[in-house]
Amino acid sequence: MQHSAAADVPAFMEELRRHAAYLISSRPTAVNLAWAVNRCLAMLDQHADSAPGRLKLLLIEEAHKILQEDIDMCRSIGEHGNSLLPQTPNVGILTHCNAGALATGDWGTALSVVYVAQERGLSPRVFSDETRPLLQGSRLTAWELHRAGVNVTVISDNMAAQVMKEGRINCVFVGSDRIAANGDAANKIGTYGVAILAHYHHIPFYVCAPSSTFDPTLASGELIPIEQRNPDEVRRGFGKLTAPADVPAYNPAFDVTPHELITAIVTEHGVLRPPYNQSIAAFISALKPSAAPRQ
Repeated sequence: MQHSAAADVPAFMEELRRHAAYLISSRPTAVNLAWAVNRCLAMLDQHADSAPGRLKLLLIEEAHKILQEDIDMCRSIGEHGNSLLPQTPNVGILTHCNAGALATGDWGTALSVVYVAQERGLSPRVFSDETRPLLQGSRLTAWELHRAGVNVTVISDNMAAQVMKEGRINCVFVGSDRIAANGDAANKIGTYGVAILAHYHHIPFYVCAPSSTFDPTLASGELIPIEQRNPDEVRRGFGKLTAPADVPAYNPAFDVTPHELITAIVTEHGVLRPPYNQSIAAFISALKPSAAPRQ
């Protein structure tokens, strides 16, 4: 929108809403992007008498506010998450996909817990699932943690059970793309399976998310839309054919972990515990209007 040639406010707002709808449609499962876009739109509605040039500046200012708030929230998530860690050196943490600085503002959500633990001298040992089929865990999380000096080991997704059985994992920390009113949490495909494995092995499973990830309009995770992606991401990962080209491939980008498998949800304001329908409702009602998700 900074390059918009709209001559008046109605034309500018029409163009803005068209781009906003496109951005929101790009992430049907995740709710944070829609929350941020809608916040910007609501802010501009309060300045409808301003010229397009002024509206452009206000958009940039609001984006910077959101970024700084996200950085602060992620740091707080790391602080609260550390209260759940065994305060012993070399604590074993398993994570899935990427919930770090490459996905959020500066600290990340689940990885913020790791960074704060590293900062405090706990020297966590992180096992990062590859996260097939796009390998965000090996391409992003492992790169990010290694660059930060964290002890990180990459495992393929189907090794998680064995690593847990060997006693290498003390806890699981993952991010989330949308959390329903009852605590069901959508995250990258494979997270649900990790939660089941953690439950079987009696390992605490924690979901880390800021307030913008909660969607109280959805009673349960069954109502969360699941993005379906190109089957060739499975058949032909990174350009190399690994399955018959004419065999169908199923490729949901996310799954939903039932709240019964989640030990706690770590937010910027503290740790939420079951029953989640009560703790989430109280959490949302206490938020400032600008931070609260849509009702």
